[in-house]
Amino acid sequence: QVHLVESGGGLVQAGGSLRLSCAASGRTFSSVIMGWFRQAPGKEREFVAGRRGFSIDYADSVKGRFTISRDDAKSTVTLQMDSLKPEDTAVYYCAAKLAVLGSRYSYWGQGTQVTVSS
Repeated sequence: QVHLVESGGGLVQAGGSLRLSCAASGRTFSSVIMGWFRQAPGKEREFVAGRRGFSIDYADSVKGRFTISRDDAKSTVTLQMDSLKPEDTAVYYCAAKLAVLGSRYSYWGQGTQVTVSS
């Protein structure tokens, strides 16, 4: 089991920045792959950022604005969000999957609301 707790959401004006954090526990952090997803009202949950294969990948809509990073010593993953747009408004979820071939994101945090005003 992997337990995930997000923090850092809130209300920000367009063009502003927010930093989301996710603390993981329950398994050796180096044995899990972390990612961020989001779900806007009336839309399906979508991938935002995370490792795919041997590289870090981002949704096209956030490339150049969002940065994912992890601190293995603290068992945390962060999502730095800059130049925020109203369309970035969503509930953001931290997710984890085991670092084995074929695994899927199966552990989820409770979500944190990000609202970007125009």
